[in-house]
Amino acid sequence: MGGCFSKPKPVELKIEVVLPEKERGKEELSASGKGSPRAYQGNGTARHFHTEERLPTPHPYPSPQDCVEAAVCHVKDLENGQMREVELGWGKVLLVKDNGEFHALGHKCPHYGAPLVKGVLSRGRVRCPWHGACFNISTGDLEDFPGLDSLHKFQVKIEKEKVYVRASKQALQLQRRTKVMAKCISPSAGYSGSTNVLIVGAGAAGLVCAETLRQEGFSDRIVLCTLDRHLPYDRPKLSKSLDTQPEQLALRPKEFFRAYGIEVLTEAQVVTVDVRNKKVMFKDGFKLEYSKLLLAPGSSPKTLSCKGKEVENVFTIRTPEDANRVVRLARGRNVVVVGAGFLGMEVAAYLTEKAHSVSVVELEETPFRRFLGERVGRALMKMFENNRVKFYMQTEVSELRAQEGKLKEVVLKSSKVVRADVCVVGIGAVPATGFLRQSGIGLDSRGFIPVNKMMQTNVPGVFAAGDAVTFPLAWRNNRKVNIPHWQMAHAQGRVAAQNMLAQEAEISTVPYLWTAMFGKSLRYTGYGEGFDDVIIQGDLEELKFVAFYTKGDEVTAVASMNYDPIVSKVAEVLASGRAIRKREVELFVLHSKTGDMSWLTGKGS
Repeated sequence: MGGCFSKPKPVELKIEVVLPEKERGKEELSASGKGSPRAYQGNGTARHFHTEERLPTPHPYPSPQDCVEAAVCHVKDLENGQMREVELGWGKVLLVKDNGEFHALGHKCPHYGAPLVKGVLSRGRVRCPWHGACFNISTGDLEDFPGLDSLHKFQVKIEKEKVYVRASKQALQLQRRTKVMAKCISPSAGYSGSTNVLIVGAGAAGLVCAETLRQEGFSDRIVLCTLDRHLPYDRPKLSKSLDTQPEQLALRPKEFFRAYGIEVLTEAQVVTVDVRNKKVMFKDGFKLEYSKLLLAPGSSPKTLSCKGKEVENVFTIRTPEDANRVVRLARGRNVVVVGAGFLGMEVAAYLTEKAHSVSVVELEETPFRRFLGERVGRALMKMFENNRVKFYMQTEVSELRAQEGKLKEVVLKSSKVVRADVCVVGIGAVPATGFLRQSGIGLDSRGFIPVNKMMQTNVPGVFAAGDAVTFPLAWRNNRKVNIPHWQMAHAQGRVAAQNMLAQEAEISTVPYLWTAMFGKSLRYTGYGEGFDDVIIQGDLEELKFVAFYTKGDEVTAVASMNYDPIVSKVAEVLASGRAIRKREVELFVLHSKTGDMSWLTGKGS
């Protein structure tokens, strides 16, 4: 695919801090897939899908008329470790030079469209600057999440010191490649009361598990069941963009599930799991036998337990319908958000332009305090106050008062009374594992499902993934943790699928998450729980900073705003197995006025 050259002298890789450009505002709202029609309604009975329906995919051997070829640069224009966007007339391509070899790939991350040229090149892969997805530069394959699709890989040839790239016009315009997948050839699909693989929960973990099985050539029956009335959708977007319609959130269109024989049972609630007979029972009495089971039920939002909790217009946000109703009722009215964590703050930010007033009630003294620390929390709080959000801190709700059944006032423990027509509750969640209590599948005291590195539970053939599990975090000495993040659920779903196929895969991904408020993004990588110090570089007031969270001598997490691609850079360093020492960071902050991060690429600490 690429030309080979004699290796030039190694060049020290420097990464500049790139200020956000106009793409930034669109970042969190761009759709990650084509919308799908309304999901088919589940009634607990199995369905039959026509697996002969085909999705349009680029032909593996495009005709010469479909191809475009151009000289894009001189061989000496790129140093080793450099990336450049080049134009082919029908679209752009990411050109990468690594170890003396050129590679050409799609230039946008298929997840939300981030420009990969602003990402991080390391260990034969490029990591997205926005949300941390990783792509192999030799194949274009997705190697770490979020997102479902890979990049197209284009042909490169070297002639007379010039670099030529040849690409299919269709691939240039699609900007995403769905991996080749097997189809279901099971004769019983859709009819019988047994399935080879049953997946409970259709969030990121469940969907990635099903897709990975098909990518790995598994052609037996797969049934995915969900409490939701929709096909799998982009749940993190619910709180960031509350009036997005369900069809705009769909991760895959309806035709995709038909084409690859992944049967989806919507509005299907599992009430018991019988591990001895390998059978589950649904609420409507329908029974389904399985040979391999993935439990990915996610979590249920906590609700208020105060007086008046049953009044109308008090919401948790779990589904597109919840989010859409909140926006509809909040227009021009008074909103109170309970809880200043990620969900509560995202909702508050989104509603400021729609509601008459937005107030936030929180037990801690600053938002995000346990997660981001006092100083970062205060800086974010100031951004909210500048956008007319009122905070009631170090207090909680003691009563919800109604007028004609509908919410009118929120009474706080501090005896303050706040006018409220709508209340959104974002005070955390609990694992949705009640249905497993009598099953013999191990649960811990908080209701989480403990799994090993292969996502196996205590019962052979039963795997678990996503928000409801605790698992050993490889780069934190296998400490058992629960990480309820979108990216982590993807990674766990993939590992579970690989181990259903006896591939002996282990979970090793470095956690990566993001939040978006008022068009600004905060990115975070690592696991900072229990940090004892925070080192900040940059300007908190201007919201252009990077915060290093340390415990003892080690950096355990990093957060940033307007400082790309440092979080992706740190994620790559941690993923390579190298520890970042507190002393390195202190020297960086002491001497760096430029934001140069070449110190991070050092081979040892």
